[in-house]
Amino acid sequence: MSQGIIGQAVRYTTGRDTPLNRPSTTRLPGSRTVNGIGLMVIVAAMLFALFYLEGVLYLEPCPLCIIDRVVLTGIGLVFLLAAMHNPGRTGQRGYAGLNLVLVGLGGAVAGRHVWLQHLPADKVPECGASLEYMLETLPLNQTLRKVLQGSGECAEVQWTLLGFSIPEQTLLLFAGLGGLVLLQLLRRSD
Repeated sequence: MSQGIIGQAVRYTTGRDTPLNRPSTTRLPGSRTVNGIGLMVIVAAMLFALFYLEGVLYLEPCPLCIIDRVVLTGIGLVFLLAAMHNPGRTGQRGYAGLNLVLVGLGGAVAGRHVWLQHLPADKVPECGASLEYMLETLPLNQTLRKVLQGSGECAEVQWTLLGFSIPEQTLLLFAGLGGLVLLQLLRRSD
């Protein structure tokens, strides 16, 4: 393995390894650490939504936001189970595979929400019944279908941060979580 001219010269003159002539040993954080990071990101996002968006700004979540929160909770639970269980390579891939499905689902819902917000005003669906009412009166599959079709309240941009609406921020969150999940899924060893 080539150590480079400077590394060879330092070793020749000093007779010992130094940071200049040592081979690179960059290691990824352990799987338990990555699971903990994913869990902390989700907890921080949920606390932000609950205490700031709802508690300070008094914003009510629309049905698509509620679905995103449910999916984020599921991803967080999988991260928590994976961190507590700390299985071997195959188990980590199993947890990561489950989380990949959930991240894809959440990304699809957030993407739909972003799409609704970017529709022209004349194409925005009419406001419908509340989620609570639909859950009480309709079967679950019809409720989900109506929620995913969207409504006027889902198309409204209520708040932005750095020019990104809440659904756009949520989509970025799912993309970041997807990166963590792919890291867990594709890593060779711990």
